[in-house]
Amino acid sequence: MTKFPRDEFDRVPQNSSRQGVHRVVTPASRPALWPVLVLGALALVVGLTAFLILPKSAPTAAPSQQAAASQQPTPSPSASSTPSASPSATPTPSETPTTSAAVDKTTPVAVYNGAGVSGLASRVSTTVQNDGWALSDVGNWQGTPQQASAIFYNGPEQKGNAEALGKLLGITELLDTAEYQVPVVVVLGPGYN
Repeated sequence: MTKFPRDEFDRVPQNSSRQGVHRVVTPASRPALWPVLVLGALALVVGLTAFLILPKSAPTAAPSQQAAASQQPTPSPSASSTPSASPSATPTPSETPTTSAAVDKTTPVAVYNGAGVSGLASRVSTTVQNDGWALSDVGNWQGTPQQASAIFYNGPEQKGNAEALGKLLGITELLDTAEYQVPVVVVLGPGYN
């Protein structure tokens, strides 16, 4: 067999459970599954809490936060920012302007220039402010291009305000939509003078 002489390492009992002289048989270790399960359960609890509780607490923001939110420009350059581009929220033009609803000049009014005429929104906002209306935002229209001037109002309670502004500014197209944070939005289209 081998040419080497026998030494103390060759004297191992035959019924020993050891594998070789220096090795001990150890059971195969399995990775622990409990940390993964705990993290998964924690993530599920956080997700459910955010889904169920946070939407209910959002409308109860402080008045200063609500005022700051109404100061920000509401239209966006995306196609869904204007009511005409959104098939789900089709605005309905009102019939001939009548003053059926009450007029509240403390309602915030946003004025946007969609005509591309420099200074038009500023000039019209001065007219609106001089008539006693509260201004919310004045700037350039960032939504889809408008074919004509229009006043967007949010709900039937704002219809009287939209009609009064329409008479003041000579705009006949009044559209009811809930897409804007500001209750009344004036968009000056091409050809407005």
